[in-house]
Amino acid sequence: MPMTTSYRNRLLPELNDIADHFGTPFHIYDEAGILQTGRRLSAAFAPIKGFREYFAVKALPNPRILTLMRDMGYGFDCSSIPELTLARRAGGRGNDLMFTSNNTSVEEFRAAQAQGGAILNLDDISLIPKVPHMPSLISFRYNPGPRRSGNSIIGNPVEAKYGVAHHQLIDAYRSAKAAGAQRFGLHTMLASNELNSVYMIQTAQMLLDVAQWLTSELSIKFNFINIGGGLGIPYHPDEHEFDLEAMAEGVIDRFAQFGDQNGYVPKLFMESGRYMTGPHGVLVVRAINRKESYRTYIGVDACMSALMRPGIYGAYHHIDVLGKDSHEQAEVVDVVGSLCENNDKFAIQRRLPPIDEGDLMIIHDTGAHGHAMGFNYNGKLRPKELLLRADGSVELIRRAELETDYFSTLSFKPCVLPSNRTDAFSDDH
Repeated sequence: MPMTTSYRNRLLPELNDIADHFGTPFHIYDEAGILQTGRRLSAAFAPIKGFREYFAVKALPNPRILTLMRDMGYGFDCSSIPELTLARRAGGRGNDLMFTSNNTSVEEFRAAQAQGGAILNLDDISLIPKVPHMPSLISFRYNPGPRRSGNSIIGNPVEAKYGVAHHQLIDAYRSAKAAGAQRFGLHTMLASNELNSVYMIQTAQMLLDVAQWLTSELSIKFNFINIGGGLGIPYHPDEHEFDLEAMAEGVIDRFAQFGDQNGYVPKLFMESGRYMTGPHGVLVVRAINRKESYRTYIGVDACMSALMRPGIYGAYHHIDVLGKDSHEQAEVVDVVGSLCENNDKFAIQRRLPPIDEGDLMIIHDTGAHGHAMGFNYNGKLRPKELLLRADGSVELIRRAELETDYFSTLSFKPCVLPSNRTDAFSDDH
């Protein structure tokens, strides 16, 4: 969605000075906005004892942002060894960490169980014997298959690579219990960027129904229910905002019903990423070229290596031109980067005010899955990250990549495995 009024009022008057000081392009995040969203999330679900947000590190894996999450009392949802390392450096320990991975190696499990461990959220029944030491608390990711529908980003659950199938659940929990697990969690993640609060309430109800079924079959109780992430944000100005309070009311009611029927209430966990940080970040770029051919192209000093969502999903990101009213003398343009790919476009046939070389442009809602999804195709280097702090100062929280970073993996000790073939080519042949 367009920037919040508060963020706009604090950032835009200073943006020219910020761009002159740090140089473009850069992602810049709003500390005050992130903290406000965090407080709102915590307050909404406070009636459920033990509620906790596990911030999805993949959304914005910057140590400074993770510190904000830690200070709010949040845990961290991790899916790789580097994400575990980042979360631990931010202060996460033991049950502060949820390790939700897929196609997981034994080495990754070892890393998750080192340094105080983490909650293991297993993606498949076949992974049970690959866990080096079965912990007392274990969770499984549930894939309901045809029992539920997903959405356009994650897709049909039947086709998704994630999760334990419904018919495998009893065997999965029974096997984990036999291996030594004593406490249990249940997780799912069916949709991404979902704006329908009813869908998320239905997801909570689904997990509670499954938990009740497993309790009756295996005589186990659930320490927590993790309804995953997936809470959406309105990228387009015409989209409605996700109704967090309506979702919370529905989920709280269903947890209360579960307690009345079962004599206990599990904790509620979530792993929001996009909802926490997405609207509180923008990518600031500078127009550097105008090309008039079959269309008008505005070339900027960043490319899809800094924000690939429009290129791979056709995702909409709102764009403003600093100091220009988008409703006056609008022209239709494509906003493009310099990558050797035709889908390297931040906007296609978008109505924007006339743009001159040197204009600053603000690409909205890049606070999640923006910098994090960057890459180095064409040797493109990822931009810096800044934080607009609550006191109005601006902090560099990640420098831009350099050519020395790009070439660092080419500095290594030579290593050649000799061939054992007797017919290998030589000058004698």
